[in-house]
Amino acid sequence: MSFSTWIPILMLLVTFALNIPVTYGMLAAGAYYLLYTGADLGIVLSQTMGSLYTGYVLMAIPLFIFTANVMNSGSVTDAMFDFSKAVVGNRKGALAHVNIVISLIFSGMTGSAIADAAGIGKMEIEAMRKDGYDLPFSCAITAASATIGPIFPPSIPFVIYAMLSGTSVGQLFLGGMIPGILIAVVLGLYVSFISKKRNYPPGKRFGGRQFWATTLKALPALFTPVILLVGIYTGVMTPTEAGAVAALYALLISLLYYRTMGAKALLKTIWDTVIASGQITILTGSAAVFSYIVARENIPAMVSGFFASITNSPYVFLLLINILFLILGMFLDTAVLQYVFLPMILPMAKALGLDMVHFGVIVCLNMMIGLITPPFGFTLFVTSGISGTPFAQVAKEILPMVLVLLALLLVLTYVPGIITFLPQLLM
Repeated sequence: MSFSTWIPILMLLVTFALNIPVTYGMLAAGAYYLLYTGADLGIVLSQTMGSLYTGYVLMAIPLFIFTANVMNSGSVTDAMFDFSKAVVGNRKGALAHVNIVISLIFSGMTGSAIADAAGIGKMEIEAMRKDGYDLPFSCAITAASATIGPIFPPSIPFVIYAMLSGTSVGQLFLGGMIPGILIAVVLGLYVSFISKKRNYPPGKRFGGRQFWATTLKALPALFTPVILLVGIYTGVMTPTEAGAVAALYALLISLLYYRTMGAKALLKTIWDTVIASGQITILTGSAAVFSYIVARENIPAMVSGFFASITNSPYVFLLLINILFLILGMFLDTAVLQYVFLPMILPMAKALGLDMVHFGVIVCLNMMIGLITPPFGFTLFVTSGISGTPFAQVAKEILPMVLVLLALLLVLTYVPGIITFLPQLLM
């Protein structure tokens, strides 16, 4: 590689070492590279930004964020929490099971592991603490169940992957449904085992009338992801249009049914959405410049050549990618993995004939497992921080759950039909 190729790579490494936000690191690396090579900054920025910010699919992201922020208001979250308790009933370790169920439901609102852990996680951990659960276990199961969010639709990482790979957002959403449910199942089996071993308290059995009253109260909130997904899969709406309809519906039920959204709360919700969307937009823009450098220096071909020198087997390639992304995911933010490393390996994945929906779900699940894997695991820091629990104790509790999820990842990697069944059947 030439010296100009090493410039952005070295600057990114310095960024990581100095703990500078990756957005500014990529911007600095891109600017320095373009100045060093004498490229016309105006033309490059016009081309990359113009094609990026007119991308229709990216408009879905702020709409998903707004919907999640609206649904995260007090009474709506309480209604979903009560509904989850009614579904779980009086089994041992009931609140730990509720934690998983509500993550599966709430993932349909947020599509983000961090949002799931930070949004409803505090309420889940506090409820488990009051019921006699160990705080480290409560934090660990909250972090582990949050991995469902970006796998079960809708999913912000899937939208970004679709933009980078040219894959259908609808097919990716369908591909994530069965894996999302399987994550909930395997974590539920682990919770059942550990609850009997530690004698965690059972839940409360809901009578028929109470069960239906709780369900009816939660029903308007539960319809939010249904509207979103039905709109996409019937072909009536694009993912962006479905996001807009879901956002409007969430706002209306919060204003008129749950009555949790006054003028002040609405302004705060809009402000929070603007901030989160702005952060993602700036990151996406800086990543586009970095991707331009990667393409100009032909780095994907180098990476493909490196993997080709090791193996031409898609099975070995998938194993290597799983190991690579798991290790990187322990230390790097998901955005770095998607924007910096994913464009480098996509050409090789396509050359080997891998299904892009299958590959996308595998990569995203791998990144989510990285978010809960020590020694870094950003989601662990979130649950540890909101509960005041020492990070080391949470990390110890999460390890068996990480192993369970890795076993599931291995199955999904080598049985692609689990992921591709629904997309092939319905689309």
